[in-house]
Amino acid sequence: MNPYILAILLFGLGLGTTITFASSHWLLAWMGLEMNTLAIIPLMAQHHHPRAVEATTKYFLTQAAAAATLLFASVTNAWLTGQWEIQQITHPLPSTMITLALALKIGLAPLHAWLPEVLQGLDLTTGLILSTWQKLAPFALILQLQPSNSTLLIILGLTSTLIGGWGGLNQTQLRKILAYSSIAHLGWMILILQFSPSITLLTLLTYLIMTFSTFLVFKLNKSTNINTLATSWAKAPALTALTPLILLSLGGLPPLTGFMPKWLILQELAKQGLTPTATLAALSALLSLYFYLRLSYAMTLTISPNNLTGLTPWRLPSTQLTYPLATSTAMTICLLPLTPAISALLIS
Repeated sequence: MNPYILAILLFGLGLGTTITFASSHWLLAWMGLEMNTLAIIPLMAQHHHPRAVEATTKYFLTQAAAAATLLFASVTNAWLTGQWEIQQITHPLPSTMITLALALKIGLAPLHAWLPEVLQGLDLTTGLILSTWQKLAPFALILQLQPSNSTLLIILGLTSTLIGGWGGLNQTQLRKILAYSSIAHLGWMILILQFSPSITLLTLLTYLIMTFSTFLVFKLNKSTNINTLATSWAKAPALTALTPLILLSLGGLPPLTGFMPKWLILQELAKQGLTPTATLAALSALLSLYFYLRLSYAMTLTISPNNLTGLTPWRLPSTQLTYPLATSTAMTICLLPLTPAISALLIS
């Protein structure tokens, strides 16, 4: 892609998210979301592969449906209450419609079906943008909305954690596994949103760091399915030894960074008297943990057969920058001891 066009598209992505962040009016927020969608579509379809075009079409249709629902709900709210302010959603009907529209935008279960299919059709770089940056603008709106319907949020959260764990069990494609991982993590964030927005933000930040590391590892190894992970020993032995730690951090095992948000969420849910919800969420994390362990096993404990035809591509040096990967990997593995400092910063 032409670097000027790429720069314009990335600028459009940044501007769309910034407009949504800064807006207090529903029309401006909607405009930011639309700019976001329109800016990523050429990035998704840049390879002109039928699978990429299919993924782009699916993405465009779901995002257009979500944006139309959002606009309709905000107009309904203005008609019912005379308010266009984002934080003035008092009527339960537009509030529920907007929550569902934003859930469709970020891919919360049961409105998740588009996400694994779309992510599977993209290359790893665009997939990374879709899994991280594209979640920010809708999430900013959900955080401002503070929906009145608390049962809806808990149902969305629990369904997402369960489907995110269940859906990834039988997958062999890494991008689909990461899509289900994303659904499960978003479920955890939505679960705690109404009780502690600061913990939701902390979970979102740790999710972004961990997902960034995982995508960069797969990109460095040029891996798109479980079988190709076995060739990573020959490409980057040190990174291959660290990758299980990144994956287990995504799964939420102590003493890694990913344990911090899960620990705080379960603690907060127990404080709110929602012990059954906390138990179900913790059990659903075991499902996700299974497929992260499966990836770790495929990457570190299996070695690809040394056929001569397969040897050559292993030895080609990678052109990818390793500083971002090194930084995000260190943060993915080592941030748990800083939990008191991080929670003090966020909660204050």
